[in-house]
Amino acid sequence: MIIDNCIDHIAQGGKIDFDEALALAEKTDLDELCHAADTLCRKIHGRQFDLCSIINARSGKCSEDCKYCAQSSKYNTDITCYEQIDAELALAQARENDSYGIKRLSLVTAGHSLNRDQLASMGEMYETMAAKTELKLCASMGFLTHEKATLLYSYGVRRYHCNLEACREFFPSICTTHTWQDKVDTLKIARAVGMDLCSGGIIGMGESVEQRLQLAFELRDLEVLSIPINILSPIASTPLEDVVPIELDDVLRCVAMFRLINPQAVIRIAGGRGRFGDEQYKLFRAGANGAIVGDYLTTMGAGVKEDLHAFAQLGFQFS
Repeated sequence: MIIDNCIDHIAQGGKIDFDEALALAEKTDLDELCHAADTLCRKIHGRQFDLCSIINARSGKCSEDCKYCAQSSKYNTDITCYEQIDAELALAQARENDSYGIKRLSLVTAGHSLNRDQLASMGEMYETMAAKTELKLCASMGFLTHEKATLLYSYGVRRYHCNLEACREFFPSICTTHTWQDKVDTLKIARAVGMDLCSGGIIGMGESVEQRLQLAFELRDLEVLSIPINILSPIASTPLEDVVPIELDDVLRCVAMFRLINPQAVIRIAGGRGRFGDEQYKLFRAGANGAIVGDYLTTMGAGVKEDLHAFAQLGFQFS
């Protein structure tokens, strides 16, 4: 009854605090917790499912030292590097996404940030996509100034993505070339010019359950309503290459708790889910109601048709 009372409380606009969340995460049977999170998701969001996709618009040679990332120039990883994707290729990918009914597309660039000329070149691609597809436009282009955010908004970008990646406490363990606060500052700049926010993180990097919950609460404090959860795929030649992959039960518990802490948000399953095969779709009965579909940045995603069929079989509708 404790979890049932909690769901009723949250559905009526209440919030749980950290101690309550930790108790639920540690003491609730997993099946019961997932069912409760799914029930809450249905009460608030119905069966609507949020689809988006990304294009790797600038790959590799990143100056940052994020320990999980194949695109860092600090590590000798086997990836294809390029300064900017061909505009026609980007448009073809955008049109393909549009044809599947995917509603939102983000151009994603490696690196600390883009300069004005690089942003202008991206802006030309955005304007072409806006003219030739029905897609809503998102950007993930590193750290922003007010001027850069304003430029992106002028190109039609209405959502900005910048993952916190980890909670404030754990963040220095995975990156030293920028800070957790730098990411928060960029999110606030994007919001100030009129963009809504997408921000989440990666689980399975060695963080504790408490630190996963801290991240969920930090996102709640920032009022983020699109929260991607990535599952670490250890990449050879990165500092996290030998991390033992996280188990599905731990991911399910995390997703359910993110739903209870952020009831109004789209909880979006992103990179790493393919490792679980067909069992990955259990995540969408544990409180998740969104996904990034197609390929990711340096790893292959599930086939879009396969994903759409699976989500429909779960009873979701695409708006």
